[in-house]
Amino acid sequence: MSEVSAPEPSIGTIPVLGSLQALREWRAAAFDARQTVGFVPTMGALHDGHLSLVRRSLQENDLTVISIFVNPAQFAPHEDLATYPRTLPSDLASLSTVVETVTPGEGQAQAVRTPSAVFVPSVKDMYPSGIVQDVAEQKGTFIEVKGFSHQMEGKSRPTFFRGVATVVTKLFNAVQPTSAYFGQKDIQQACLLRRLVRDLLMVHPAPENLHIVPTHRHEDGLAMSSRNAYLTPPERAVAITLCKALREAQSAWDEGCSKSEALARAGALVNGAISASSAAGVAMRLDYIEMNDSETFEVVSDDVRKSEDKLVILSGALWVGKTRLIDNILLGDYSRILV
Repeated sequence: MSEVSAPEPSIGTIPVLGSLQALREWRAAAFDARQTVGFVPTMGALHDGHLSLVRRSLQENDLTVISIFVNPAQFAPHEDLATYPRTLPSDLASLSTVVETVTPGEGQAQAVRTPSAVFVPSVKDMYPSGIVQDVAEQKGTFIEVKGFSHQMEGKSRPTFFRGVATVVTKLFNAVQPTSAYFGQKDIQQACLLRRLVRDLLMVHPAPENLHIVPTHRHEDGLAMSSRNAYLTPPERAVAITLCKALREAQSAWDEGCSKSEALARAGALVNGAISASSAAGVAMRLDYIEMNDSETFEVVSDDVRKSEDKLVILSGALWVGKTRLIDNILLGDYSRILV
């Protein structure tokens, strides 16, 4: 077990920190013990994708803390804040099953690591000035990453990254992690946060210690997501459409097709799936499939083709029934992003 314990009641074997003060006491003890701290921020409704991030942190850090907080600031007034899955008991049960055996260094004995603490803050702790979903009515301090929040997902969700940048900055200030772990599925979010910690000169974590981990997928290829829980069985059967479309565009790209040609092949696949699913009583609607520069997030030109020095984000969003699914594939040397 981890050396630092919490002063609050725990569920199973993992201390649950229900206040900012409890977290700060826990973190001070870790500083005093000179232990590294890995951090996995989540909104709960944990799945194997989240747990893979926890395992990576356990492998690389003395201690690992997970936060569970459904952040109101990243939901627009018309979005699913009220219905977003809140499954704390099952989340804690899932975390209690995660165990990693590691060898810290040459000549050192193996160590068994488990999650060290779960931070479950209140809205009042996270937003002392209060929070409403309507940006025009909000008061207090918020963070924006200018010039990188309006493309890709930001085009469909214009206030989303403002909310994400704000809450993650607060969490980094609270946890002061040595390293932090994010999933590739939310690629724009993860890259934007890496830029944020660089621009704000953060050392907890430093930019090189903000790790982006490959997307965890179901056997059929569907990217794991908490929102998959919304899908009915018929919807789940066709939810793989977006992944298939992205892979079709990737194949075309690898064959030497231009961006416009590759996206046309992806679009044709989606259109065929929409027609077939409609006949089966499942509504699907494509939000976007696009290729963007991995540094600027700007849309790449239609005539661009594969080249060794170019790293492109191929991403998309698809509505399946009332559920909006996202996914992406990195075209090029993905080791420049995934670390």
